[in-house]
Amino acid sequence: MDRRKKLAILSCMYHGDWDSIAKALQQNQEIMDMDIKEAYITIYDRQYPDCLRKLRFPPWVLFYQGDITLLEKPMMTIIGSRMMDTYAKQLVEITVTNLRKRFVLVSGLAKGVDGYVHQIALEAGHTIGVIGSGLDTTYPYENISLYKRMRKTDLILSEYPKGTGVRKHHFPWRNRILAALGQGLIVIEARIQSGTMCTVNEAIAINKEIYVFPHPFMSEKGMGCNKLIADGAQILYEMIQLDEIKPKKED
Repeated sequence: MDRRKKLAILSCMYHGDWDSIAKALQQNQEIMDMDIKEAYITIYDRQYPDCLRKLRFPPWVLFYQGDITLLEKPMMTIIGSRMMDTYAKQLVEITVTNLRKRFVLVSGLAKGVDGYVHQIALEAGHTIGVIGSGLDTTYPYENISLYKRMRKTDLILSEYPKGTGVRKHHFPWRNRILAALGQGLIVIEARIQSGTMCTVNEAIAINKEIYVFPHPFMSEKGMGCNKLIADGAQILYEMIQLDEIKPKKED
């Protein structure tokens, strides 16, 4: 059995749990061969993105549906609140419409900002969704039409094999992948305590550029954004700044 197949089997055995897979590898655990019907790439594969190798805990396996070659194109991650207001919706439309010709846009297929990013990107570009459950789970169910289309024309990724349900702790863990895939991270809307801010922290840890939209004074939904600006993130306040975000040449 080759090492990539072993990784995939271990991922299925341990439902994608990173620590359990690491322990099994360390102990050179004996495993039985099994048929894996899902498409996947592993950390040993050429198609595995180099940006993920820079993570402290790079995913061992990425199961996928759709066009895996999208990982070879320039990517930008855009995230925000699940409770998207009118202002955030307008920001998504402006940002995605501007960037979708230059980048594959990455987000988390959650309700609110994430789902809307995918929706607008699909109109005239490409998008990647990173989820926190098996690929046979549609969560939230309101995004079922996005799942169906992205499985055919774009890309959905998960480090969790089919049969792995929604678990609360999967989402903050998933956020490190969101942070790593994009050349930078654009924050549409965020509360101080939120999954969005968790993703920002992951991006900061690997020296990603952080771009943030300002929000009105005392806006609870945007207070996380304003704090990031105060802490040194790049503030986006005019259209020309979006025009100037270009794909970087590979080293």
